[in-house]
Amino acid sequence: MPAFNEEASVAAVVREVHTKLPGISVLVVDDGSADDTTAVARAAGAMVATLPFNLGVGGAMRVGFRFALENGFDNVVQVDSDGQHDPSEVPALLAALQSADLVLGARFAGEGDYSVRGPRSWAMKVLAAILSRTSRTTLTDTTSGFKASGPRAVSLFAEHYPAEYLGDTIEALVIASRARLVITQVPVAMRPRAGGIPSHNPMKAAAYLARAALALVFALVRPSSTYRSGAEL
Repeated sequence: MPAFNEEASVAAVVREVHTKLPGISVLVVDDGSADDTTAVARAAGAMVATLPFNLGVGGAMRVGFRFALENGFDNVVQVDSDGQHDPSEVPALLAALQSADLVLGARFAGEGDYSVRGPRSWAMKVLAAILSRTSRTTLTDTTSGFKASGPRAVSLFAEHYPAEYLGDTIEALVIASRARLVITQVPVAMRPRAGGIPSHNPMKAAAYLARAALALVFALVRPSSTYRSGAEL
């Protein structure tokens, strides 16, 4: 559970995860927060890894994957700390891991009423079309932060998970595809934020299109040979 200045919501999310998924281990990666994210997450019952400065979602998730690999966890489920992801949908993601290495919780696959408009919507549709081709499957929500990784993906991402802007979604899918991981998606519903500040300012939506395009270009031009070893078990 990557968290950056999420003291307003992270404790409630941790408690909800423990309630709906009894026995599950929760690791909150405090990504250089300036508030009490670490304290409230720990008080709610989570394990906490505290980073000395902000690395972004990708850097925080790589810490989580390394923790999982070093401590014998086979699967990793990424849940946002702002309350938008419903933990009751985690079993569906885990069930899909029986036949896949990486499962996306897709917001635009028939569940819920989450919608995006304008340049950001255009970017998401273009990304979905291109990444569906590279992943050899139909994907409708390639920027989803709600996803489950099986053993091969955990091994790969512990070494290669990208930290750049949008790399945790776009480039991660390219890396997984080039490592020949099986990728799929399951429909999920998105909830409103429980607190904190959105990472994307609506006034900057037009910039999302250019940034997404750059992230995809950089992901596609990087050599793929280095990704294969991390996925081999």
